Amino acid sequence: MEVSSSFSPIDIAVSGMQAQNKQIGAISSNVANAQSTDNGDGSPYRRLEAIFRAAGDEIDGVTVDEIAPDMSEFPRILKPGHPDADDQGYVSMPNVDLPVEMINLNMATRAYQANVAVMKRYQRMVESTLELLR
Repeated sequence: MEVSSSFSPIDIAVSGMQAQNKQIGAISSNVANAQSTDNGDGSPYRRLEAIFRAAGDEIDGVTVDEIAPDMSEFPRILKPGHPDADDQGYVSMPNVDLPVEMINLNMATRAYQANVAVMKRYQRMVESTLELLR
């Protein structure tokens, strides 16, 4: 697979940073709504996931294809005094698992940092090249 001539290492790193930024936004929404039992329509908050795809046929970077809801089951817990409890006292909770979200946040942050490191190294390489040309 060849690197497309239309995309430089900077473009690829920037696309990775933008994609990870969107993923961090989805993770932040999940963490913020981890206890939201009513999403406005009577159902609990549904966890969001960023779906990545390649930006082109070649090595052109990455983009977020969509922010999709996680369609897994809602866990039910017994809370008889809760305002959203059913007749048996069970409350459907969001399908957000905080330890999983923290791991995903850590991975997204590390990927973002890796793309920043690529940009810094590329900048140093360009600066060294300019010094040699002087």
